[in-house]
Amino acid sequence: MKDLRRKLVRLFVASALILIPGITVSSRFAQRLQATQIHVDVVGLRNKKGQVLCSLFSSAIGFPKNDDKAVAHYTAEISDRRASCEFSGIAPGTYALSAFHDENSNGKLDTNFMGIPREGVAASNDARGRFGPPKFDDAAFQVSGDQVNLSIAITYLKAGRI
Repeated sequence: MKDLRRKLVRLFVASALILIPGITVSSRFAQRLQATQIHVDVVGLRNKKGQVLCSLFSSAIGFPKNDDKAVAHYTAEISDRRASCEFSGIAPGTYALSAFHDENSNGKLDTNFMGIPREGVAASNDARGRFGPPKFDDAAFQVSGDQVNLSIAITYLKAGRI
């Protein structure tokens, strides 16, 4: 009887070791099937100089200033004072987007000595901050597996006027 139990336990363990990798692969495959594409139309650019840089964040950590904390980036060309950013393979969850008009194509947001942007800025939901950048929660949107289409307007701040 003990031998039979041992054989059944071994058979069970062996079966589990064979099935678990298959379950893991299936879950990853299901996540990929649910992965979403996010399309962002950036409007309101004051000229066609430079490029638009978009960053996608999955948490408030680093939003919107620290691009190193973003889960995805996109650099878009400007055409007719508009640009489009595309993100694909995005897992379901809560995200927020920041963008800026990099007029001189130096890859960074230029600011004055007080930290006020000299180039146009935007966030999803057209969120705006009070005396600083917008909050993640104000810019947050849900990704559930369907394609997400956003439109955001670039805002140009003037020193002394926030």
